[in-house]
Amino acid sequence: MTDAPPVIEPGTSETHGDLHTLRFVLRLPHPVPRVWAAVASSRGLPGWLAAADPFEPRVGGAITLRWLNTGPEGRATVASGRVTAWDVERVAEYTLEGIHGRIRFHLEPPRGDHVLLRFTNGFRGDDELRLDCLAGWHDHFGYLVDALDGYPADWSKWTPVRWAGLREEYVAAER
Repeated sequence: MTDAPPVIEPGTSETHGDLHTLRFVLRLPHPVPRVWAAVASSRGLPGWLAAADPFEPRVGGAITLRWLNTGPEGRATVASGRVTAWDVERVAEYTLEGIHGRIRFHLEPPRGDHVLLRFTNGFRGDDELRLDCLAGWHDHFGYLVDALDGYPADWSKWTPVRWAGLREEYVAAER
């Protein structure tokens, strides 16, 4: 694989009523097993997204994600649910209670010097939540890139500044 840093392209969204589907495609210059471990293991997820405990890696298995950064009120988000799709080194899908809905990571076989990660998030909510989530996932994917490069997030230093800038970019892109 190459040392060229991946570029996180802006996510896209589709809305039908209050149902939103967000999509991101990431080209990651890392081997499939490394990317898989980051998105589908209790060891990898905290480095860029959330602590996962419990985490039962099988269809029907329990999962609880506890975000290690905090919201504007200083509270951490916790979402419990089930593993709803599982195909080792290919598909990990978690359906969570509350606003997070269904999150799906689909890894495609290597293409030249990178692995393609297709991400989908389906959830219900208003347009403000859609914009929050686009910025949130984009922000977390920046942390994923860093974690894959050996620099997991130091959540004690997290601030909402980068997220707020990304949210403003998504708002501006829709004007």
